[in-house]
Amino acid sequence: MAFLAFPEGFQWGVATAAYQIEGAVREDGRGVTIWDTFVRQPGRVQNGDTGDVACDHYHRYREDIELMASLGIQTYRFSLAWSRIYPFGRGAVNEQGLAFYDRLIDALLEKNIQPAITLYHWDLPQALQDLGGWMNRETTDAFAAYAKTAFNRFGDRVTRWITLNEPIVFTEMGHRTGVMAPGIRDLGAYARAIHHALLAHGKAVRVFREGGYRGEIGITNANTYYEPADDSPETAAAVERARDFDTRLFHGPVFGRGYPATVVKHFAERGVPLPIEPGDMEVIATPTDFLGVNLYSRGLIQPANNSVGFTYAPPRLPLLPMGYEAAPHALGAFVRWVSREYDRPRIYITENGVCDNTEPDASGVIDDTTRQELLRGFLAGLHGAIADGCDVRGYYQWSLMDNFEWAFGYSKRFGIVYTDYRTLARIPKKSAELYAEIIRRNGVEV
Repeated sequence: MAFLAFPEGFQWGVATAAYQIEGAVREDGRGVTIWDTFVRQPGRVQNGDTGDVACDHYHRYREDIELMASLGIQTYRFSLAWSRIYPFGRGAVNEQGLAFYDRLIDALLEKNIQPAITLYHWDLPQALQDLGGWMNRETTDAFAAYAKTAFNRFGDRVTRWITLNEPIVFTEMGHRTGVMAPGIRDLGAYARAIHHALLAHGKAVRVFREGGYRGEIGITNANTYYEPADDSPETAAAVERARDFDTRLFHGPVFGRGYPATVVKHFAERGVPLPIEPGDMEVIATPTDFLGVNLYSRGLIQPANNSVGFTYAPPRLPLLPMGYEAAPHALGAFVRWVSREYDRPRIYITENGVCDNTEPDASGVIDDTTRQELLRGFLAGLHGAIADGCDVRGYYQWSLMDNFEWAFGYSKRFGIVYTDYRTLARIPKKSAELYAEIIRRNGVEV
């Protein structure tokens, strides 16, 4: 085996999200979120699961931080629950919510684990949704005010901020296909949600810049590495359209290039233009410090006679429990592509991981071989991208522990630590041992 050493100072972390792990949804003044509402609608979530308890991280965070420290974790990416801080999305601040995150941040720093905060990971306060949510332009101002509160309270200890997690997911799956909260299926709602989400990001970055807060701020999105199903020019064009409707739709405005013309035309022809007002695009393009990349697989693309001009080709690689291909080369390939596309931005891999539902054996050992194999493959590809000049500063494994996987409930396990949902015991898997060794050596054997 070859040992691939990562650059000195490269940071190794794990990531989670508030609704997926915290539980305590009715405690200490927390307000109702769109996910609290969505999970109670029949048929929305597998097995009728909810995040009411989840991993009970709200009460067990010290135990979870001890676990991170034992693995050598250097940085922890987590999200704030907007509704813990502003129960109604705006208005009165909830001191108990702020105090919880104070305790969490201080406990991380005691273990020399750098906190990295995501301001929004899909759990919009229901009170804002009742007013239109991301379809309502006023939500962008509520988000900017919430961001300022977070910067003021935690900015003395937190130096890495992410505005939004995966706007492509909560806009499309929440507003076009309706399979995630708030469960809307409407192209016009989707168009408005896209623009307002990106505008909220830009407003929060401006607050950060104008406030002179220390550290760095960026945005993170769900990405897929698109590959052609064959070598034809038609398929190559279909791949570019796939990138327009996915990657460029969200990255282009942030990097000052606007929305792709193909997407603007698509919406306009259907009578749902993006609700752009004068000055909006300049706000969205307020310079960021880094790009967060979430990636799990590739997409094999072929031309199609449909409204967008492309579709997914049948998979050719083994499928994982989430239904996508085991494609470890995709991480390095996407990082190379996005680095070329946007002039070599600083990058953090803010999520990368594997759904591997391996259960404990008779001895209680969880030998999640698929996750271990793919972790090595993903990191080998990432190492190659760094060697080619991509400016990647850190990697966050998704996830620290098995948790509530949105519409899949608790049926999908992404953790390097096993969660026993009956006892809430945390049991490190073999992949946790592997990851601890990777961190210790700052590199991976492949």
